[in-house]
Amino acid sequence: MKYVNLGRTGLKVSRLCLGCMTYGEASRGRHTWTLAEQPSRVLIKQALDAGINFIDTANSYSAGTSEEFVGRALKDFARRDEVVLATKVYFPWGDKPNTGGLSRKAIFQAIDDSLRRLGTDYVDLYQIHRWDYSTPIEETLEALHDIVKAGKVRYIGASSMYAWQFAKALYTADLNDWTRFVSMQNHINLLSREEEREMLPLCREENIAVMPWSPLARGRLTRDWGQSSERSENDDIARNLYADDDLADRAIIEAVATVARARGVPRAQVALAWVLGKSEVTSPIVGASRAGHLEDAIAALSIQLSPEEVQLLEAPYRPKAIVGQ
Repeated sequence: MKYVNLGRTGLKVSRLCLGCMTYGEASRGRHTWTLAEQPSRVLIKQALDAGINFIDTANSYSAGTSEEFVGRALKDFARRDEVVLATKVYFPWGDKPNTGGLSRKAIFQAIDDSLRRLGTDYVDLYQIHRWDYSTPIEETLEALHDIVKAGKVRYIGASSMYAWQFAKALYTADLNDWTRFVSMQNHINLLSREEEREMLPLCREENIAVMPWSPLARGRLTRDWGQSSERSENDDIARNLYADDDLADRAIIEAVATVARARGVPRAQVALAWVLGKSEVTSPIVGASRAGHLEDAIAALSIQLSPEEVQLLEAPYRPKAIVGQ
């Protein structure tokens, strides 16, 4: 496994981050395709054994049961000081006022709930899952700063927002001498490259770690056009992210197949190698519902695409509307 610094920090993280939205009780929340605890533990252990020290979950995944699964697995399979544990806050955990969002009240409640579910007294990276349009960014940043100073959080990060919003947050933190965001978890893959326009240059300039989610486009880049999986048939979010009639997407998927066939490797390795090849990217977030997914992700670390292959993969892309924010 390869390790790099998380942005401008001294924190060392693996070049792959294990995303844990796949793990949690399927009867809880919106993700009906998640794995039960025992198969989840097997994959978490496989990732740890392979040297992946970076684990990402969220308080909203399967109504918090993802955090519970992760916490128990890490207690059994790892030393806490050897793992970089990340979770998130924003999406509602209840149907009453203040049970969600990024107010001071919500953040203070959410971090304590996450720590309890994870079975730890701190998280290494605490991320705002989305921008909260109903709460002043000053309130959010000061609350995050306070939980860092309280020892509950080591670093803070952000996810899926517009570049102007992220720039405002960085500036506001600097202006008030509050803890600064060190990472951006955003949507980057061969089918979604809009972040190349403003967010990636901003992160490069500010030395912000970039942790792309869905680097394989919810699996679309790993199979033939028109094919589906159990998850894709039950994933409402994916239907909002990708169009079934986008001819440019189809050409990209076919290009991935062409490069993979020429190299004699699975398509997942090619698609992930493209993400890893971007200079701004620190650690793509990879989900795994079976052992082969992790094996392909690790193998992708050794693939360096040629300029000709990159051109073939990128050429069909057409601009798209921003989604997922």
